[in-house]
Amino acid sequence: MKCRTFAYPNTHFSRCRFCSHDCELPPDIHYIPVFILTISYNTKIQTMSSTSDSFTALGFCGADDSVDPQFLGILSQAYPFIEFGVLFRPDKEGSPRFASPAWVEELKAVARKSNGRMKLAAHLCGTRVNDILQRGDASFLKSLDGFFGRCQINATAVNGVDTSDLSGSVPNLLTVIETLPNIEFIIQKNEETTPLWSGLLSSHGGLPSNVTFLLDESKGTGVFSGGWDKSMLPVSYAQSKIGFAGGIGPSNIQTVMKGLSSCNLEISYWIDMESSLRSIKNDVDVFDLDKCFKCIKKIISMKFFEHPEYVSLP
Repeated sequence: MKCRTFAYPNTHFSRCRFCSHDCELPPDIHYIPVFILTISYNTKIQTMSSTSDSFTALGFCGADDSVDPQFLGILSQAYPFIEFGVLFRPDKEGSPRFASPAWVEELKAVARKSNGRMKLAAHLCGTRVNDILQRGDASFLKSLDGFFGRCQINATAVNGVDTSDLSGSVPNLLTVIETLPNIEFIIQKNEETTPLWSGLLSSHGGLPSNVTFLLDESKGTGVFSGGWDKSMLPVSYAQSKIGFAGGIGPSNIQTVMKGLSSCNLEISYWIDMESSLRSIKNDVDVFDLDKCFKCIKKIISMKFFEHPEYVSLP
């Protein structure tokens, strides 16, 4: 596909300034700033570079109808190390933290045009988890059409899941994991989910290669545990990365990252947050992108990643 770009409304170029192709300017983009087009069409300009081999992703969970999916797409193009998490729980669809089906379709349309730079994770709750654990039903995940590269199984009571037989649900979960090898499955590791994650570790053949753990003793409630260290990793855990969550947010992200960096984990890791990203604006509970960007800036200030060149300061 030829790239398309322009500088100002109603100004046309016979030849693209970035790729030297003859570019046809479609009428529906006459008022989009040039920098957005530049990152959206994946031109030769490099928009972000990583200076970290260990820290892989910054997760923002709870994206919902209070934000425009196109805005998430813009941020993803500029900062492809971020991952937006969408909570799926049928009885709460359309309420704060839980996106409506129509909004998810818009998000998928944005992701489709992102050239793989938009990272999405499906965080399953309630009956979405019960369907997997009790029946081995992967139909919902298949309906997401591959736009969500990761899937987090929130198998805790506070997330509306039937946890009465987690150990007995391991075979069903393994069936779904094996059915969808291109999805990375994230399992919350905490005291409540012990029957599930320990069952996976001890299953025949060991932990599947497309499964990773998320250490979150808050069980999804957003309570900070005080930090983590290498001893918290399961002894038999041989995956290449692991996640950390629970009470992380703009106010303590630098402290958390300094702690993780000093642990000598010898494994790649990501962090995830949800509750700390909420704000009340105009009496409405919203997913606050200002808070997300504060986290991005603080991560960059610690030299884990860099800003794209067009917003870098001297």
